[in-house]
Amino acid sequence: MMKKRVVKKLLLPRFVFVCGAFVLFVFVLFTFVMGTFQPAEQKSTLSALQMTSGKLVTIGTPLVFPKDHGIHAEQGIEWWYLTANLQSDSGETFGVQWTLFRTLMPSKVESKWWDNNLYFAHFALQHKQTHVAFERFSRAGQAKITSSPFNAAIDNWHLSSINDEFLPLNLTASHENYQIALTLSDSPMTLHGDNGYSQKTQSGHASYYFSYPFLKVKGSLTFAGKTYKVAGNAWYDREWSASLLDKNQLGWDWFSLVDYQSKKSGQKGLMLFCIRSTEQKSRDNSGHSNENRYDYCRGTRIGPNGEATDLSKESIKLSVVETVTLDNRDYPSKWQVELPNTPTIIIESITKDSRNKLTIPYWEGRVNATGGFNGKGYAEITGY
Repeated sequence: MMKKRVVKKLLLPRFVFVCGAFVLFVFVLFTFVMGTFQPAEQKSTLSALQMTSGKLVTIGTPLVFPKDHGIHAEQGIEWWYLTANLQSDSGETFGVQWTLFRTLMPSKVESKWWDNNLYFAHFALQHKQTHVAFERFSRAGQAKITSSPFNAAIDNWHLSSINDEFLPLNLTASHENYQIALTLSDSPMTLHGDNGYSQKTQSGHASYYFSYPFLKVKGSLTFAGKTYKVAGNAWYDREWSASLLDKNQLGWDWFSLVDYQSKKSGQKGLMLFCIRSTEQKSRDNSGHSNENRYDYCRGTRIGPNGEATDLSKESIKLSVVETVTLDNRDYPSKWQVELPNTPTIIIESITKDSRNKLTIPYWEGRVNATGGFNGKGYAEITGY
């Protein structure tokens, strides 16, 4: 979904020809896209959640490939999102996030360098308890997105098809002493919700959302100047929308999990997200502390061939059982998930401080799941 970040260097936007008011609008859109509102700022910025950018998605729109690997110009919010859990030959573990975002920004600017969209990319790595994150901004020309052959790039940060078919993919990105060069292959596609139409709120905000959850990864990774050969699993998300949250919602907790232990019967996946309300709730019914109430959840069970079983909002109960305090702010570090006919699932963060301290901050990091689902994955939490 939506759509889950310490900063070494902030790369300044190259669209400096845009006026100051336009730049202000950029940051409003950033806030809207990521849903990351600080409590002290909620009264002044909460109205941004009501913004609609572009045309609303409509249920029943058939997905068409390879076209839907590319840009959806009528919708104002779009991302190409990849997370990975990797292991080196020596047994060390790493996390990778790479994301390219597009936001619609209509204007009267006429230039070959401006196509009424702002593009920005995030690149983050994790090892043990160290998390680093970097970002780039781009205008038209500098960012390149094509559907066939698929390519999503800003400068030399890119995710692209190797052949005419979508898979396999190459992923490359680098910043100073941090770098990835990975090949991703062999995953089915999963359509979330109703054939890809994914409702996000009770009032009907929605996106189109599909994933490649079981990508096999191999390649090299450089962390703090040391290079490793790595392999593992990646999860690729595609999503586009015009609006995602209601005015009384702060952000979301989102999870993508892959069961690595079901080799005989094939890999299984689980996607969950819960939207958090501004209404405060001190404790849930089980006695666990919950600073913010989850008022809308949705999920997908994923079979070995990518087949999707939708999980309704009524069937998901998510609660926070442990938190970690970072810069005087509490972030979840362990969650409990209850699903029908399933033992309780415990999800716990691996790198406790997984904040992307970028232009708009959010938490995006590796997690481990046990109990009713055993595996690894990623969590994105926004609005804390």
